[in-house]
Amino acid sequence: MKHPVPICASVFLALAAPNAIAAEAVEANTGETPTVYIPENFAQFAPRTALEMVERIPGFSIDDDDDGSRGFGQATGNVLINGQRVSGKSNGAESALGRIAIANVARVELLDGTALGIPGLSGQVVNVITRETGGVSGTWHWKGRVRENLPPTYNDMALSLSGGKGAVSWTVEAESAPERGADAGPERITDATGALIETRKEDYTHAAEYASLAGSLAWKPVGGNIANFSAKIGTYEPDDKEISKLFPVGGLEGRRLFQGSEDEKTVELSADYAFDLGPGRLKTITLARREESPTTDRVRGGNLDGANAFDSLFNQTVYEGEYILRGEYAWVPAPGRDWQVSLEGAFNFLEAQSQLFASEGGAPLAEIFLPNANSRVEEQRGELTVTHGRALSKSVSLQVSLGAEMSELSQTGDAENVRTFTRPKGFASLSWQVDPSLKLVTRLDREVGQLDFFDFISSVNLNQGNGSQGNSDIVPEQVWKISVSAEKDFHDWGAATLTMFGSDIEDIVDRVPIGTGDGPGNLDSAWRVGADLDATVKFAKLGLTGTQLTFHGEWRDSRVADPLTGVDRPINGDTIYSLNAELRRDIPETDWAVGIFLESYNENKVYRLDEVTHQGNQPAFSYVYVENKDLLGMTGTLTLGNILNQHDWYWRETYAPNRLGALLTREARSRDFGPIVSFKLKGTF
Repeated sequence: MKHPVPICASVFLALAAPNAIAAEAVEANTGETPTVYIPENFAQFAPRTALEMVERIPGFSIDDDDDGSRGFGQATGNVLINGQRVSGKSNGAESALGRIAIANVARVELLDGTALGIPGLSGQVVNVITRETGGVSGTWHWKGRVRENLPPTYNDMALSLSGGKGAVSWTVEAESAPERGADAGPERITDATGALIETRKEDYTHAAEYASLAGSLAWKPVGGNIANFSAKIGTYEPDDKEISKLFPVGGLEGRRLFQGSEDEKTVELSADYAFDLGPGRLKTITLARREESPTTDRVRGGNLDGANAFDSLFNQTVYEGEYILRGEYAWVPAPGRDWQVSLEGAFNFLEAQSQLFASEGGAPLAEIFLPNANSRVEEQRGELTVTHGRALSKSVSLQVSLGAEMSELSQTGDAENVRTFTRPKGFASLSWQVDPSLKLVTRLDREVGQLDFFDFISSVNLNQGNGSQGNSDIVPEQVWKISVSAEKDFHDWGAATLTMFGSDIEDIVDRVPIGTGDGPGNLDSAWRVGADLDATVKFAKLGLTGTQLTFHGEWRDSRVADPLTGVDRPINGDTIYSLNAELRRDIPETDWAVGIFLESYNENKVYRLDEVTHQGNQPAFSYVYVENKDLLGMTGTLTLGNILNQHDWYWRETYAPNRLGALLTREARSRDFGPIVSFKLKGTF
């Protein structure tokens, strides 16, 4: 059952309330009546954390703030905790929700972001309101997994603790999240006529260890000031191996071994402080993040008799850093109106040190010159925005933001370049509550893209036998984007949110010829259209109490003029579609639940100077599970994965001297990875 209550429309009130949002103002100012959920609404799922509760809200899916972009900018996620953005990235809103025990959740409010008056928020937003329960509470989980061709894992686990007294509250979490993957199967290489050149039997494994320690500290005194501090450290150590048995037509049998490894270490610190100042409220946010990632890739092989031996080695160490300082000043001059002025400064850098070695015939490894592979890229960026929101009527809200971004990009090392940019940005969002069950939100954005610093640095992919030329002249994309969302509440039948959009892109980053090779570069223009659907369908009205279907789907189409042929094609590697669906039945008057999950996606081809590649998997990945929600006070879930026997596929065509020339080879592979069995326990205390 839903429990609608009024909620505040202004950022001033949202930030001022330490543990809740003033309720009456929004009803009076905008007519916004949020849907309110309490933990008991999700009792059939036995949620252990706030995250598990939010994930079950009908027609809603979490969009975390950590979208890979640099800086904070205006709010991009759709989750608030006690009316506030979470000032973190890798340690963002989704991570914070996972550390809140369900006993500490007072309620969750689902409302329109435009009505909140927080710049950047539009469409559906959840606001999680917590409460103090006294003492220390915690959540935990443990998971074991078994699959073919790999040793089982028993160290997938996490422990979260939270507590507080008076104005101070805290959380801490330790997590271990190993990754395991494997597939094996044949590969065929043919010439332009289809004649077989070589067959291969390949076996690939991926094993990675991930561990992190994260925590947060909040101070909320009676006076209304709010301070938050959070930190996270993590390590990620993947190891990849591919063993190939080579059977060339008319030649000797051979072997090929690829090995890749990384030792990534990250640390992130963030803090924010909000207080009353003059007629409004000032919030300051700061973040510092550092990452070090040494990687090693190596390919060795030759014939079984020792002839035609080869060896290649690529070493790269990458250092990355980000430092942000942001200020937001908001005030409410009259009911139903709010203003905010924000100023942000950020410094980012990436430094890469790379070496490439090769040998043939058993000779010692010799270094090969790799241009533009040892370099440092820096960006100093400033952003100023002014945002105004107002209620045009009881059912219509408007938010308009105008701003500009100023940045200086510099590169040193193998390439020297300094450039400056000043780009306008902003948006206008209009929300219309058509009736109590239908809301329409339309939004027009002027976006400034952010460059991937790795695009400036040359790199080599030894396993694929190709590379990417760094480009020191690349510029950020600019996008005009218009979107329309319809949020429909079907009451006892569920809810759905449909969003459709279209984008006109200037200076899109795609692959372009560079010297004798290719790499990332700008093309004049492109377009992209798409649609997203989040839906929950409940079947209680059909006599199937406790049964529901949840669905998330995306569809995309795009066009850009190929820089080599001039012919229009989709944007390289763009999503065509992705979907996931879960049908779950919580058996009434028992602690048992059963379910089936399905996931599928497809992406466009990738066009390089002298090759075209395409990869994916089929059929859809699916698993079934059975769950007991009171297994000695815990929740236990047994899962059987890949019940449809999904396999991974890949194909590639190579040309000489480029795609305008003759077709040389076609290669195609298909690899199976078999069933996956896992058992998970989770609980609270």
